[in-house]
Amino acid sequence: MVDEVRLEKAIMKSWCSETSLDSENWSEKNPACGQCAITALVLNDYLGGKIIQSDAILLDGRTESHYFNSIGGEQIDITRRQFPEGTLIPTGMPKKKGFDSTREYVLSSKKTRDRYEILKAMVEVSLS
Repeated sequence: MVDEVRLEKAIMKSWCSETSLDSENWSEKNPACGQCAITALVLNDYLGGKIIQSDAILLDGRTESHYFNSIGGEQIDITRRQFPEGTLIPTGMPKKKGFDSTREYVLSSKKTRDRYEILKAMVEVSLS
């Protein structure tokens, strides 16, 4: 099993515009932008647990779908930093929409699956 701190560093090092859902707004100043679903998938690969979805509530009242992990009853959310300070992220729950798991639901999108495969490969290289 990989060390959680080492894994987090490898993931953050691997984020890029190609892996971001929001590549237009992705920048080195906000590398977590648009990375939540695929980051949750990679963390799930290595650490297990569940992938959780919540609607982040921005300061102006808008909401954005957000994914993170629940492992051993603890929330792990390394992409929370993409949101401005003061953003509320409720506890959340699995989002299955007819699939057996949130993981399967998230991977049902080809675009997300492709971004995940890129991030996963980059993290594997970084950890080796």
